[in-house]
Amino acid sequence: MNYLIFVIAESIFSLQFFRLMNSLHCKKMVMRIPSSLSHLVWTITSYLVSNITTTIAYIFFRFLNRTVVIGKENVPLQPNTLLLSNHQTMIDSFLVGMCAFYPTSLYRPSLIPWNPAAQENFFKTPLLAWLAKNWKCIPIKKGRKDIGALKKMAQTLKIGTLTIFPEGTRSRDGSIGKGKGGSGFLILECHPTVIPVCIDGMDKVLPIGSVFPKFFKRIYVYFGKPLNLTEFYNRGMKKETALAIVDRVMQSIWKLRLEIEAIKEKGKPIQ
Repeated sequence: MNYLIFVIAESIFSLQFFRLMNSLHCKKMVMRIPSSLSHLVWTITSYLVSNITTTIAYIFFRFLNRTVVIGKENVPLQPNTLLLSNHQTMIDSFLVGMCAFYPTSLYRPSLIPWNPAAQENFFKTPLLAWLAKNWKCIPIKKGRKDIGALKKMAQTLKIGTLTIFPEGTRSRDGSIGKGKGGSGFLILECHPTVIPVCIDGMDKVLPIGSVFPKFFKRIYVYFGKPLNLTEFYNRGMKKETALAIVDRVMQSIWKLRLEIEAIKEKGKPIQ
């Protein structure tokens, strides 16, 4: 109950409700009430759905599979934090968000990451769309540059956390591909704290084409140290600059993959 009270208070604060009362005329205020109430309801349902799902994910990844988390201390518990990870399965965002912020997200729901999600996969039925919205998914249109989604990501990143997979698609064999420029533009716009993330073993848990995940697999999640990308900020909002930023990020993710491989070879005990 205390958690719900906290969520409601946080929502009211974020809406700046009392400032709205003083700055708008009564007629305008009446017009805004429905959207304000809708946002408040979404905040509560999102908290419940996201944290229930994350708790289930915690049980699945920590107990039904063997997950090693490395470098969690590198992730700041603050807004404008961008987690950039390689991509292996449709449930990677649950893994990354859970390993980074759970259980702190139970009492600080603003830490639950937003994440872009393929519209054709996560928004194809009314039920899936409702779940995706409450999972804080931002729909991405397939086959073209989605400027609207990029703007939405920038808005949410400035007040919260965000998980993105720069490759833009899942790897079919667990390898790390080349990143695309979208996340680079986002970094140029928001100047976030950028955390490279490498996941390993998820392709064995949910191979492409599988419907049900597998159990008792070993998974690694490695959070690298924040990247210093300030050298790019004065180069302008250019495609080559965005791609250079993403290349730097992907290099960092590759280095984390090499460290994971070294850990495997040494047979480090499961944490």
